[in-house]
Amino acid sequence: MHAKLKEAIQTNREELTALRRKLHSLPEIAWEEKETTSFVCEYLERLGISYRRTEPTGVIATINGGKPGKTVALRGDMDALPVEELNKELPYASKEVGKMHACGHDAHTSMLLVAAKALNEIKDELPGKVRLIFQPAEEIAQGAKEMVKQGAMEGVDNVFGIHIWSQMPTHKVSCTPGPSFASGDFFKVTFKGKGGHGAMPHDCIDAAIVASSFVMNVQAIVSRTIDTQKPAVLTVGRMDVGTRFNVIAENAYIEGTVRCFDAETRDHIETQLQHYAEQVAAMYGATAKLEYMRGSQAVINDEYSAKLVQQVAAEAFGEDVLYSEKPTMGGEDFSFFLDKAPGSFALVGSGNPEKDTEWAHHHGKFNIDEDALVTGTELYAQYAWAYLNEHK
Repeated sequence: MHAKLKEAIQTNREELTALRRKLHSLPEIAWEEKETTSFVCEYLERLGISYRRTEPTGVIATINGGKPGKTVALRGDMDALPVEELNKELPYASKEVGKMHACGHDAHTSMLLVAAKALNEIKDELPGKVRLIFQPAEEIAQGAKEMVKQGAMEGVDNVFGIHIWSQMPTHKVSCTPGPSFASGDFFKVTFKGKGGHGAMPHDCIDAAIVASSFVMNVQAIVSRTIDTQKPAVLTVGRMDVGTRFNVIAENAYIEGTVRCFDAETRDHIETQLQHYAEQVAAMYGATAKLEYMRGSQAVINDEYSAKLVQQVAAEAFGEDVLYSEKPTMGGEDFSFFLDKAPGSFALVGSGNPEKDTEWAHHHGKFNIDEDALVTGTELYAQYAWAYLNEHK
């Protein structure tokens, strides 16, 4: 642990909160983060940290240490969600109708900015480089992949990310080796039958019946064809069918998501979805078309990196800060950075019932306990310092 980093972050505590509130009030959704990108660039420019914009949004910056060594990357995402803010009483509530930082990315960006400020103050002592990745479009699982294409991970030896987590108590830190976030895929199924009058079903092929049968039966993929030791979730979240109360539906449209932790299970579910769609449709004389889109991959924490996070957190905040959060079926495109270098992804608790910050992520009442900002900021900075010094 570097004492000057802790001191610098504590000194900038009020600025850290102000940055987060500013970003929270002006949310921008995926690929629209132009003002946020400019805000980050202006802040880095004042610090004298070299950076470049990525297209269409996002920033890659580098702090060059005074000594040779490895390169560690720190990632903070910055996009908001198309969610209406329900915390209207907050002085920093969203000013954008139907848009809100409902997942904590405003906190991530602010923490990474102040961590960069602290690290820049000791850059002459750094044995290596710190890459700063301000990433857009995490919520649609496209931003990380695009940042990698545009050079975010070139020359990087290790990568570290943080997510504020409302389901954990404030200040707690969880980073365990192995699975952390699941892969997140999206599928669409279109069934086509034969429409007609509701009083004459014998002349028709009812797409509503076909779609309903598919929804009822498709859960058997998870419950009856996958190893019970391999967690998986298959959820149908949308079904559009029919046009009128007395018309047999000709078309039905279904959307859903698939979550799991290993490639074999992922491949199997995709294959089975195609099989179930085709066979259910054939049973009724209809046809089916499946579209399967792969989103984020599973986030699997590297053992060395995860244990280093635990060590850093314990030294910075005390042993009792360590927490063991179970892997989540939520998705995170941080996985695409892990394709290029080993690393880990930590959760920093911000749930506090006294401050009403235990709402689920993506909910209109979501908010964070801002005391967690200092924890996340120092974890970013101290991890970079520790990694570079272990590999000098």
